[in-house]
Amino acid sequence: MVSVPRGLWGSRVGFILAAAGSAIGLGNVWRFPTTVGRSGGAAFVLLYLGCVLLIGLPIMLAELAIGRATRRNPVGAFAALSGGGLWRWVGALGVVTGIGILSYYSVVAGWTIGYFLYDVGGTFGSVPSEEYVKQAFTALISNPTMALALHGVFMAATMVVVLGGVKGGIERAAKVLMPVLLAILLLLVLRSVTLPGASVGLEFYLKPDFSKVSFATVMEAMGQAFFSLSLGMGAMITYGSYLSEKSDLHTSALWVVSADTAIALLAGLAIFPALFTFPGLSPAEGPGLIFVVLPNVFDKIPGGLIFGAGFFLLLLIAALTSSISLLEVPVAYLIDERGWTRRRAVVVLGTLAFILGIPSALGHGAVGWLTSLPGIGVSFLDAMDTIFAKYSLTVGGLLLALFVGWRWGVEAALAEIAFARAPRVNGLMFRLLVRFLCPLAIAVILLQLTLSSLAG
Repeated sequence: MVSVPRGLWGSRVGFILAAAGSAIGLGNVWRFPTTVGRSGGAAFVLLYLGCVLLIGLPIMLAELAIGRATRRNPVGAFAALSGGGLWRWVGALGVVTGIGILSYYSVVAGWTIGYFLYDVGGTFGSVPSEEYVKQAFTALISNPTMALALHGVFMAATMVVVLGGVKGGIERAAKVLMPVLLAILLLLVLRSVTLPGASVGLEFYLKPDFSKVSFATVMEAMGQAFFSLSLGMGAMITYGSYLSEKSDLHTSALWVVSADTAIALLAGLAIFPALFTFPGLSPAEGPGLIFVVLPNVFDKIPGGLIFGAGFFLLLLIAALTSSISLLEVPVAYLIDERGWTRRRAVVVLGTLAFILGIPSALGHGAVGWLTSLPGIGVSFLDAMDTIFAKYSLTVGGLLLALFVGWRWGVEAALAEIAFARAPRVNGLMFRLLVRFLCPLAIAVILLQLTLSSLAG
């Protein structure tokens, strides 16, 4: 390990905005509403909130405690707290996962740039049919030049921010992007809930029907709560390593979790009232809800062109705040453990992620075998998502919970979190959650993922 000066957050607000930005991404604005739509609405939302508190918050606290206690990247942090050995490979898994996710996440984020340009350019100014939007989407993602260009633009934007460092780049960007994201989302919510007939969508979203709850619904809620907070890949370990000793980890984690959850809930308020305004549109459309169904909705409401442009700008900002942390995790590793300069680490890793993302960019029509991988039957991008965003994150989260609960020790984590200033019951609850409930819940998520893959 090479000793190098480390950056620190300039303020608590800056850290909270940056960490919330890491958690807030396409998973909040895209995956959460589509999952709610598939899972029956308000009952799923309540389950999701419970899972955030019982699974997401304890794991986030654990990651932040590891980061601040060691002031290292995930690899160095696990090595320092375990005395070396195999545990450092848990950190290495996080580093690899960050690059893997970034490689294809940038491709999907590039699509949001394309859709924003569609709206601004008037492509969706008059939508004659849903088929028209499907054709526009297909044309965008199957055009190799366009797909690679958008992927490159988004990756370059991510690299520029991370090049600025902790305070001058990541924190400064978060202080601008996060308020803009919230302002756009609030305007979209205001427009959506004031549409004629919006009450039907509000009822679906806010009035629970527990008859729709099944084991699958619970699994979806647990998975969404875990994945939404960017846990399991060391992002919060890395961000926690930039915190000062005076920072209140408990309060900071609560703010980050609250911000992430609030954005997800607001995204639902922006989408479902508008969706239910028009008959024949289903909330259970899956990913097509964002890129196919919603442009049809925007076309039919007053000011829809502006509404649509604002929504895809929102998606773009959310994607950027998350991609920054995806790149920062491996960058921190090369700076801490290999003594690289930040510029060298960002350029090399950003370029690597772009190259790794090329098959994902070309896997939607441009190159046939990448569209449907031989023997697997899914696109290269979907395969990468399954490997990294599902399995790698879940395995990483499970091992992290086991490490804090049984290797490093709950008492050491509590001392770092400064739980002594909180009521004793909080410390007891943290012990029970990190040692037992969280590992069990994450193991069940992993089992469900495996069974679903085998069934598919």
